[in-house]
Amino acid sequence: MIVRTLKEAEASDRRVTTETWESTRLLLANDKMGFSFHVTTIFAGTETPIWYKNHLEAVYCIEGEGEIETTSDGQIYPIQPGTIYALDKNDKHLLRATSELKLACVFNPPINGREVHDADGAYALGAEPLAENA
Repeated sequence: MIVRTLKEAEASDRRVTTETWESTRLLLANDKMGFSFHVTTIFAGTETPIWYKNHLEAVYCIEGEGEIETTSDGQIYPIQPGTIYALDKNDKHLLRATSELKLACVFNPPINGREVHDADGAYALGAEPLAENA
């Protein structure tokens, strides 16, 4: 059984911070669950271009407000507490936070731990995994 708290994970190398977001990775590939699970904060007033071409992602909004825009058609979807969106077609998108967004995110395949968006807005496959007990 795996048991860890968000507070513990935030104080470890499972927490990754960038200019527009921070993500605490509670489950990773080395947990062998077949997916990774993250609690991510998108900073207020930011826009992040994302294209998870190597992963499928489902996102549930816990708190805050913003929007997601699919770049292929310019469709904009509001995000608020209780909203879920699933990037089931590796959708290239822009994520905007009107206020700080707190999101619960699931990735398949799972990520390894320290990934950040590359120039395309994607997570690369095969990143170096965190230590087993991280």
